[in-house]
Amino acid sequence: MPLLAERMSRAKPSAIMIVADKAKKLKAAGRDIISFSIGVPNFLPGAHVYAAAKEALDHDSGQYGSNRGSDALLDAIAHHFAESGLPGYERKNIVVGIGAKHALYNLAEALLDPGDEIVFPTPYWTSYYDIAEIVGAKITALPCPPAQNYKLMPDQLDRALASKPKVFLFGSPSNPTGMVYTREEIAALADVLVKHPDTWIICDDIYNRLVFDGVGYHNVLQFRPELRERTIVVDSISKTYGMPGWRVGFIAAPEKIAQALVTLNSNHITNLPEVVTAAAVAALTGPQDLTTQKRDEFAHKRDEVLATLNAIPGVRCPRPQGAFYAFPDISVAFGKKHGTTAINNDVDLCNALLDTKGVACVPGSAFGEPHALRISYTCKAAELTEGLKRIKGFFAELT
Repeated sequence: MPLLAERMSRAKPSAIMIVADKAKKLKAAGRDIISFSIGVPNFLPGAHVYAAAKEALDHDSGQYGSNRGSDALLDAIAHHFAESGLPGYERKNIVVGIGAKHALYNLAEALLDPGDEIVFPTPYWTSYYDIAEIVGAKITALPCPPAQNYKLMPDQLDRALASKPKVFLFGSPSNPTGMVYTREEIAALADVLVKHPDTWIICDDIYNRLVFDGVGYHNVLQFRPELRERTIVVDSISKTYGMPGWRVGFIAAPEKIAQALVTLNSNHITNLPEVVTAAAVAALTGPQDLTTQKRDEFAHKRDEVLATLNAIPGVRCPRPQGAFYAFPDISVAFGKKHGTTAINNDVDLCNALLDTKGVACVPGSAFGEPHALRISYTCKAAELTEGLKRIKGFFAELT
């Protein structure tokens, strides 16, 4: 039998989706399951988005669209970036993708040859590692433990960039930790990046409208505009507007990079559908009050999550200030038992938590940090309270 391509030996399914699928199957079988696993915002966009989609259907041309994105969408994205504090991008700098994950994959293909080095902080979003492995890149993951609030330090970055890696990738707010770099922290990282001109910079900022506590969203370009010639900013409508299934991601980048992604789109996807484009334009240009409302709701849920975690002896969780994740260090449970089940690592804990309490969380090892687990707290308020109660009970039962 003919063989698969060698790269498929490096490809693996999403660890997050494995947990989510197991939870779905248990729920379908009649189990009372509360899922803190998958990172979906769990709200729907405003009525104006659906109205725009229906209007587009009524006037559907049935034709191919632009590989880059329609002019209306590109203009809406440029306005979105400007409103986020990143003005000056033109249509030639912007490209759409089928979600931010597709945009990141295209960037990996455009920037990384086999053996090229990519650097990113740990904990990391699972797809960073998976995509880099598929394209054959050399991966350098920089450990950022709870003691440093899961954040990359400037001296760490400086040392890592001394080897002239091809790409440096990071995000704020962070998935999986929910941590947000302050204005001063981003400025310090920008000062380091200026010193290393041989490295492309990818800012995965898809949670930039979901920042709490008045910290604000900041980007290295706001402090070091000279970095724009080698910085790519990734964003999407998925988290901000409750539209993950619509699959619209986009990047702002130097023209050379943007054109490379247009070329890849022409071979991969051709274009976004007209109805999806219309919905995305409406989301980006229409009322923004729903996003603000949901941001405030997530902040309140964050507070409830932290209150419960902080009440569990030995569990540590740096305070997340964005997105909708908490990433507690649960290693206090290692070496203990829940009933007759030994808890030796994060996977054991998450399996036992799901099997005995019906709560689905993602093991931290999926994100490069095996002492933790990820809680996505976007579920309904009553489910959140009950799920947290079950987690607290699980830890109380350890022996």
